[in-house]
Amino acid sequence: MDGSGFSWKLADHPKLPKGKIVAVVVLDGWGEANPNQYNCIHVADTPTMDSLKQGAPEKWRLVRAHGTAVGLPTDDDMGNSEVGHNALGAGRIYAQGAKLVDLAIASGKIYEGEGFKYIKECFETGTLHLIGLLSDGGVHSRLDQLQLLLKGSSEHGAKRIRVHVLTDGRDVLDGTSVGFIETLENDLSKLREKGVDAQIASGGGRMYVTMDRYENDWDVVKCGWDAHVLGEAPYKFRSAVEAVKKLRELPNANDQYLPPFVIVDENGKAVGPIVDGDAVVTFNFRADRMVMIAKALEYEDFDKFDRVRFPKIHYAGMLQYDGELKLPSHYLVSPPEIERTSGEYLVHNGIRTFACSETVKFGHVTFFWNGNRSGYFNPEMEEYVEIPSDIGITFNVQPKMKAFEIAEKARDAILSRKFHQVRVNLPNGDMVGHTGDIEATIVACKAADDAVKMILDAIEQVGGIYVITADHGNAEDMVKRNKKGEPLLDKNGNIQILTSHTVHPVPIAIGGPGLAAGVRFRKDVPEGGLANVAATVMNLHGFEAPSDYEPTLIEFIDN
Repeated sequence: MDGSGFSWKLADHPKLPKGKIVAVVVLDGWGEANPNQYNCIHVADTPTMDSLKQGAPEKWRLVRAHGTAVGLPTDDDMGNSEVGHNALGAGRIYAQGAKLVDLAIASGKIYEGEGFKYIKECFETGTLHLIGLLSDGGVHSRLDQLQLLLKGSSEHGAKRIRVHVLTDGRDVLDGTSVGFIETLENDLSKLREKGVDAQIASGGGRMYVTMDRYENDWDVVKCGWDAHVLGEAPYKFRSAVEAVKKLRELPNANDQYLPPFVIVDENGKAVGPIVDGDAVVTFNFRADRMVMIAKALEYEDFDKFDRVRFPKIHYAGMLQYDGELKLPSHYLVSPPEIERTSGEYLVHNGIRTFACSETVKFGHVTFFWNGNRSGYFNPEMEEYVEIPSDIGITFNVQPKMKAFEIAEKARDAILSRKFHQVRVNLPNGDMVGHTGDIEATIVACKAADDAVKMILDAIEQVGGIYVITADHGNAEDMVKRNKKGEPLLDKNGNIQILTSHTVHPVPIAIGGPGLAAGVRFRKDVPEGGLANVAATVMNLHGFEAPSDYEPTLIEFIDN
């Protein structure tokens, strides 16, 4: 019990035994869609996952991984790895990033909070800088939220505003950057008519500039720092529309991979470097690709690259991006307070836990799974292993990524019998799917399937149980489609590749020699989503889930 009388003690499940080793495998970006040549999971050789789907219908089903099922505003909103792992670990549906921001802006509370008051202190004499992904994809940011923030900031006293734009082409179609920038320029023009000095100052593609994650490649953040803060970049233009149009003409360039640029005046001087006395807001609501730039903007003691100068600014995130690090220390919208996650409950009830992935998804299977919390609940009961991801290449170059190494670590953890739960994320379907390379994504899906086989073989040896699921779709549909579901073609007659996540459901399969006879998926939870997985896993460990968790997906039929 804690001081409030709350108890972590879980009730024992009346029909399911304790003590079995449970492997929980998250196949990142592995949705379920119609079989066709653009469904890389269908095309790939995936005998292990195929056998789970075809082997026992009562132990395989689909769950929702997008929209309201994971706390996003509408069912048009595609899921993502952050909210997916939040739901998988928390067992309940929390209002997530975009929705929290929508509510704060609609109510006006965003302008009443401590975070906005902090940046407002700079409005009288300094510039307000807004840095983030210019997109309506709804995964990391939304254009309409930026538009409302620009309007609200000017109404609350911002007299000089500079926007630093990162182009998308990953969560939205490649080429849409030009239209987004034209929309933004129109808004800034209207602000100038009202006497606000507002313009775009710098930018670049999201995969080359600013938005790296998990400390994979600090050079990406340095490119952003040089452009946004120092006003220095290899390409200089008088307007952002010109910048993006011209840079897209470079060999192999697309919205994701535009080099950094700065906007200059008629004298060739950067129009918006960040200097002492300025305010800075990173307007992405999703955390993972903002943490690194947040460290560079906030930490006085910083050694990842030479910042050249470190301006004295007031910096706030749209949300707090890391609750454990309290980073950033100021933010405009408070994050969802996710407490009492399944991981914490299980550790309190004696479940020794092992978690592993490679760098690009390590945070998802630990930090996000644990309710946006870094570190261990109990270091004596948990072990987290991060396998370094490849750096300096796009993931389609090595589409097998570290699937084999992750599976090896999981296998060894299972066979050691030291842990009751072994949890992994296999990133291949998502990370390679994002490159738009269909052939490479097919290879990636096979690699993930091979990794699952290695883990299931280990579970077989120890008499354990497996739960295989996914966090959202991606690799199952790699083409943009019209309303009839037909592939869209570009002006040259080529298919338009889809690099984003999808709104398709994802599979969940249970099994293994340790699964009690009579356990099957319920038929009375047809709208089940990722949040239902936590109670399901708790049951498989021999416990009843807390009463406020989303209901379990399984039932026990007494034979």
